[in-house]
Amino acid sequence: MKKNMGSTDRIIRIALAILIAVLYLTNTISGTIALILGAFAIIFIITSFISVCPLYMPFRISTRKKIIE
Repeated sequence: MKKNMGSTDRIIRIALAILIAVLYLTNTISGTIALILGAFAIIFIITSFISVCPLYMPFRISTRKKIIE
């Protein structure tokens, strides 16, 4: 897969995943919403580490900087 996520996009996703984890651990969120947000947090972490967002592919979106040669 071709990478399509830039560093800013990755940082934002990791920050959101951390925020969701903190909200869960402080019992601010619970129940179904906690499960849904937890799933999103896991997806954010995985996509950040592999630098690929499958939802960007059909729309040909890329947040990576273009390298001019």
